[in-house]
Amino acid sequence: MIYFKFPFDETLYSTDQKQNKESIHFHSFDVLRQIGFKGNIIEASEQFEDNIITSESLLKDESHFNAETKDEYINTLHKVIDVIKENGLPKLVYSRRKIFTDFEKIDYKESFKKLCTAYPNAFRYIFNDGQNAWMGAFSETLGKFNKTTHEFETMSLAGTLPVSEEWTEKEIEEQKPVTSYIKDILASYSENTEQSETYDHISGNIKHLRTDFKAHIHPDDLDRLIHDLHPTPAVCGIPKDFCKKQIQQLEKFPREFYAGYIKVETDESIMYFVNLRCARLYQDSVHVFVGGGITAQSNPQKEWIETELKSEAILKNLVF
Repeated sequence: MIYFKFPFDETLYSTDQKQNKESIHFHSFDVLRQIGFKGNIIEASEQFEDNIITSESLLKDESHFNAETKDEYINTLHKVIDVIKENGLPKLVYSRRKIFTDFEKIDYKESFKKLCTAYPNAFRYIFNDGQNAWMGAFSETLGKFNKTTHEFETMSLAGTLPVSEEWTEKEIEEQKPVTSYIKDILASYSENTEQSETYDHISGNIKHLRTDFKAHIHPDDLDRLIHDLHPTPAVCGIPKDFCKKQIQQLEKFPREFYAGYIKVETDESIMYFVNLRCARLYQDSVHVFVGGGITAQSNPQKEWIETELKSEAILKNLVF
């Protein structure tokens, strides 16, 4: 079962599970795994109150993972920076899991409600398919395709700071290759691409740099375009294939559905959301996935603090 809310829409939705078609797909970062939910999208407020996801309905954590310590993270980040410098990379995204076990029981219904209130501009979801339970809220759109007008929208979202701080060269330089990457890909699918000015995108206690794009594309090209865009430099790095290999070698844990994408199809549009501020849920633990764009100018101590801030997106909304 799944429950979700679209950005800037407080209606709670689910699927009716009555048809073979799947309206919602979760794709793993490596796109080798999918989780789909059958049926048409329906409003589900009453159903949510009667049939919620509870701690008792989740699996126990038998992963035997030990979270990366601060020292481990910083030591590995020095290796990441060496790889970036040796290969002249604009950026490489490195992630970790923050594993939270200090609780007796979590009220996931109230936690999800609180998460929805905290992030009204995000795609917010909670699901449990019997084997996998996840919750998340993030506002980066990998793509949105209008079935009638054939207009495709996407965004370049990168660089992270607390809302009160001023942008530095590090964040500005981190976002530039993401913008260039998306612009170049869209150019091969559309003759006319609209690009906005770069502006601040607020997400809870942190902000990002954002640039929007619009282009008209042929419907038959949509799947190929999404394949070319994912994973963007915002969740992987540049060049994509080289950075993916480095991520697999350097990161302590597999990303699973973190930094993958969520495909949601309605009668009017097909939307693709990046699955970033998210956690895998267990009966006795919560695995929060966090990461950051690393450049040659990155400070490992500051990057650790940034991932701690990002983990609060989930942790501060858990209700015990």
